[in-house]
Amino acid sequence: MLKSLFDKTLALFLIILFSPIYIVVSLLILWKMGSPILFRQKRPGYKEKIFGIYKFRTMTNEKDKEGNLLPDEQRLVGVGKFIRSTSLDELPQLFNVLKGEMSFVGPRPLLIEYLKLYTDKQKRRHDVKPGITGWAQVNGRNAISWEQKFDYDVWYVDNQSFLLDMKILWLTFLKVVKRSDISSSSSATMEKFTGTK
Repeated sequence: MLKSLFDKTLALFLIILFSPIYIVVSLLILWKMGSPILFRQKRPGYKEKIFGIYKFRTMTNEKDKEGNLLPDEQRLVGVGKFIRSTSLDELPQLFNVLKGEMSFVGPRPLLIEYLKLYTDKQKRRHDVKPGITGWAQVNGRNAISWEQKFDYDVWYVDNQSFLLDMKILWLTFLKVVKRSDISSSSSATMEKFTGTK
């Protein structure tokens, strides 16, 4: 209950504080990429309950001659790349925190299609609310393997505390300032999870 109260109070404060940034980023997206401004996608949250996560859109809708979307690295350019590299695309998730669907700290909410691929141990990442940032994000983010990420997520579930959350938030701030571990080593975005062999 205390963590939920802390999350919602801080989220409301930050939404008000960052309101000028919301406006500027929204105008940049409209100017460079058009609408929509926000990207909304269904993700599994606490106890695998599905909710809609919000992000600022960072990729164009460019398609090839057959009508298929171009690869991520070709659509993640210009202002979108800047928004992603500075983690500004994550700001709308403050509204998810305010609604009680997410926390500031916890395992990142991933795609619904991954649910059937998790091992029993990996599924334990849903025993807490998903977070804007987490133990995996400050220990490699998109530069580590899926298995390493899930190990960090489960470790957090077993060791969560207020002091650990404060540590993760501080390390996240440093990561954002340094813009480190944004992409995987082989693509502009993290490769899809296909299951643990």
